[in-house]
Amino acid sequence: MLAAGEDPHYLLRRMVRFASEDVGLADPYALNQAVAALGAFDLLGRPEGELALAQVAVYLACAPKSNALYVAFGQANADAAKLGPLEVPFTIRNAPTRLMKDLGYGRGYEYPHDHQDAVVGQEYLPERLKGRRYYQPTERGREKFLRERLRELSQAKARLRRGKGEGEGVT
Repeated sequence: MLAAGEDPHYLLRRMVRFASEDVGLADPYALNQAVAALGAFDLLGRPEGELALAQVAVYLACAPKSNALYVAFGQANADAAKLGPLEVPFTIRNAPTRLMKDLGYGRGYEYPHDHQDAVVGQEYLPERLKGRRYYQPTERGREKFLRERLRELSQAKARLRRGKGEGEGVT
């Protein structure tokens, strides 16, 4: 494409997009590679900078692929469009004034860093989205570790909620 006269910045923009959309969190370093290639090309220019394009093209071709984040983002956007703006739960609202404190802003908030493993059983989504889980990581690349971490967090939060009599079904 370069030899045919395609604009290198067009190719780099497509590779940055590819790193986010098609590789995603299966290899979170792919985006760093693509952005670094853009910076390297801008620093070096042609012809030296073209090697950065070749490097990121090979990196992206070899990277594990997942569009799970892309799908999750689309689902979240669809909910936002369908449901419109939803109220932020009072528990996680900032209360910088006395009136806000009196209205219950921030009441019952559990600061995760004050708890074991920085995990609390609280739900932070608005009422109409409670229990919703958008991101479903694959078993490919780094996502398999993210999948396991989300499973561990879900189990820990469920245990914490059971301990407070709030039931299960935490995601």
